[in-house]
Amino acid sequence: MADEKAGKPEYTVEFGRNAGAHADGRLDAAAFHRNREAIADKLVNFLADHTGDVLEIGSGTGQHAVDLARRIPAVTWWPTDLNEAHLHSIEAWRIHSGVPNLNPPISLDASAPDWQLAERGLPESFTVIFCANVIHISPWRVAEGLFAGASRHLRSGGQLWLYGPFRRDGQHTAPSNAAFDESLRSQNPEWGVRDTADLKKLGAANGLRHAELIEMPSNNAILAFEPINPA
Repeated sequence: MADEKAGKPEYTVEFGRNAGAHADGRLDAAAFHRNREAIADKLVNFLADHTGDVLEIGSGTGQHAVDLARRIPAVTWWPTDLNEAHLHSIEAWRIHSGVPNLNPPISLDASAPDWQLAERGLPESFTVIFCANVIHISPWRVAEGLFAGASRHLRSGGQLWLYGPFRRDGQHTAPSNAAFDESLRSQNPEWGVRDTADLKKLGAANGLRHAELIEMPSNNAILAFEPINPA
């Protein structure tokens, strides 16, 4: 939780830590089972006519990466994370699943000013940059780095997708989200449910326009952003 481990910042919580982990290191996050179908329905629909590469920021246990790569075989999925246990879990899920269009996970700090993708063996442009349940359990600089990276690495017609709970112009959408926000901030004052207005401003500052807000179950949403001046 926002500590330093082996000289590397660990921004986010560890998903699946208290669940029934498999002997091979696969972690199981309850949130994945709650939201997998809703997320897959929207992303599969968007990518139905697309090919290319998807970069996932903060892949967590790796379960979304496996599930979505399996459902969308025409794209190549690139999972990333910063947490060592997550990276191990993602690789274990990849091997267990045998999904051919899912790459091994890459250690990536989204807040870094340069993601050095080429040096890590990744493509330089992506059809979708997907990030679920990350920016509310990370310092704001992670959101800043995410939008800056998206502005550099989204291809023409590509989108940045953020999934999670969001405030709408200063207001929570449900009492449960307000309580969740308070709980997050009590654990770490740099965390918290982010506001759509702030994210739209951050997008505009990085050459990204807000393309769509998709309402999701349990007071969550998907925010989609796209380049204002695509290459």
